[in-house]
Amino acid sequence: MKARLYIFFLVAFCLLHSSPAIAGDAALEGLIESALKNNPGILASEARVAASGFRPSQVMTLPDPMFMIGYQNEGFSRYTLGEEQGAQWMFSVSQMLPYPGKLPLKGEMAERDSAALAASHRMLKLKTEARVRELYLDLFMAYKDIDLIKERAALFEKIEDAALARYSSGAGMQQDVLMAQTEKYMLLEKEEMFRQKIGTAEAMLNAVVGRSVDSSIARPQEPVKSNLDMEMKSMIDMVAANSPDTAVMQNMIKAAELRVRMAEKEFYPDFTVTANYAKRGGPFLDMWSMTTAVNVPIYYKTKQRQAVREAEASLLEARERLSETRLMLASSVRDNYTMAMTAERLMELYVNGLIPKTYQDFESAVAGYSAGRGEALPVISKLKAVIDYETNYWTQFVEREKAIARLHALAGRNAAATGEK
Repeated sequence: MKARLYIFFLVAFCLLHSSPAIAGDAALEGLIESALKNNPGILASEARVAASGFRPSQVMTLPDPMFMIGYQNEGFSRYTLGEEQGAQWMFSVSQMLPYPGKLPLKGEMAERDSAALAASHRMLKLKTEARVRELYLDLFMAYKDIDLIKERAALFEKIEDAALARYSSGAGMQQDVLMAQTEKYMLLEKEEMFRQKIGTAEAMLNAVVGRSVDSSIARPQEPVKSNLDMEMKSMIDMVAANSPDTAVMQNMIKAAELRVRMAEKEFYPDFTVTANYAKRGGPFLDMWSMTTAVNVPIYYKTKQRQAVREAEASLLEARERLSETRLMLASSVRDNYTMAMTAERLMELYVNGLIPKTYQDFESAVAGYSAGRGEALPVISKLKAVIDYETNYWTQFVEREKAIARLHALAGRNAAATGEK
């Protein structure tokens, strides 16, 4: 038992003094790489970004020209081309020309929309990576809980052996034996529950990775403690500057500003230029003509002016959404940063205080019980306290790693698998 506790303290010490930026191993990195390549949501987002890239050239191109062909005849009794002055074949080509500046504005709006989608796609990849890390840590914790249960069972068997020895000699009660056995069986129940958690975590992880839910996943390696090397204020500033969520809203604001300018341009008319040709035949000369049509925005009070107001309101909405996004990001940073720091303090408390002191109490109680002093209940209670503190230590370790993974995602820092920074 002393050897087991020594090993636990040694491992905990190593965890508390290690410093890689993000916990993980080769299997985890492989899962992340697979998720970034195969996750259906990421693939759909990637296709949406690609589709948006084809939009600017479309909206910057002139509308298709119109070609017209027709025939005009005099009378209904016969074909009079070349015989009557009004009989003619008619041809025309027309082209609509938007007011100068409208097409470039449409192109800029499409480019901003595409940039917003690209930033949203990057954020999705960062969040997917963080999600893979979280589920991987959940899978590790489920396996770790089973390991702790097996260790607990061995300790409860020791108490059970002592209770049987005392009961056999007449110095103990059968109730102590039953109590120790009951606790051991309850551990078996918990072990089955944790095995179910393993199956659930593997299924969810496979879904995020984008492969069959029954694909096998190797047991996670013991993570290395990540290094949280920034103050909360610095982290908030970094997230505000680098978060793809902020980039999304900034591009939406730029697009909204361009829509205001475009709405103002609609006060100016577009032009349609038409070239006409008439083939008359016989002694009659062919005819041609050029015409220009202009739309007159006489309903500007109920149409163009209202469109400008609508665009201005949308711009205000986009600016307020940027403010909201920054506040939400700062709140998320503070929440996860506080969670990570609290978990770290609790880990130190468990390792340096609660676990060793509670174990000393247990060791003293089990020694006294084996010698025929005291009852089994206090010994079992002290052992359960030790076990709970060990479980809590690893739970806080996992929660700390999850919080750091989310912080890196918010700051746009953990996209190494795709070369993004």
